[in-house]
Amino acid sequence: MFLKTKSMQDEISDVRFINGVVKLNSVKLNVYCFETDGVLIDTGSQTLAEEFKPFFQQADVDQVVITHAHEDHTGGAQYVQNEFGLPIFMNAMTIDECARKADYPLYRKFFWGSRRPFEAQPIGETFSSRNADWTVIATPGHAKDHLAFLNKETGQLFSGDLYVHPKTKLILRDESIPTIISSIEKTLSYDFGELFCCHAGYVKDGRMALQKKLAYLQELRESALALRKKGYDVREIHSRLFPKKYPITYFSFGEWNSIHIIKSILLEGKE
Repeated sequence: MFLKTKSMQDEISDVRFINGVVKLNSVKLNVYCFETDGVLIDTGSQTLAEEFKPFFQQADVDQVVITHAHEDHTGGAQYVQNEFGLPIFMNAMTIDECARKADYPLYRKFFWGSRRPFEAQPIGETFSSRNADWTVIATPGHAKDHLAFLNKETGQLFSGDLYVHPKTKLILRDESIPTIISSIEKTLSYDFGELFCCHAGYVKDGRMALQKKLAYLQELRESALALRKKGYDVREIHSRLFPKKYPITYFSFGEWNSIHIIKSILLEGKE
């Protein structure tokens, strides 16, 4: 059993992007990174380094910005820093973590590789590119350091992992659905149109996509809290709302599991 990789490049609305895929049997994971107006947004994973190198080599960029420290977004950071001397900017809270040897579960290292240390600088609340000013939007929930980037000139939103899918079925153990809901509500207060997601890719009507995801998560929260009020425990609520089992739950030893959705919602309900 060997991990297979592939990638494809494209360009939409003056945004160049590459989508890399890692696959083992029936399990397939993907990640995007984007280039626009002299900015590289995220760097893919270490396992996709050879796939992404031609994209990086063709890129015309002055700086790199990182949506969050997860290894599928930072795996190529050391390469672009060493090879091209590019400054890297990210949320200050995970700069020290990324300067050290990668420390995360073995299955994640298998699929995404071992992220190599790199040096980064705090990004702040705004930054500028060649022709635009950008707003940095703190959007925690998927990760504590998660950021989204809004190009104020074009109205394009680079949302990291805030969107991914309109109907979330699985989350990591330390994710929080209530916090994600708040982050989506916050993001929707900004003026944007096109959305570029690091897993879903290009979404033409980004505002509508995020509104649909918000409505789904709000309904899910209401359903979970209503069942809890009726006396159901966590596992009973989980089996009612998420009867389907996913392979990633087993090979991640439960780090990815739909039960974490229920737990995070009920935890908020106690506060």
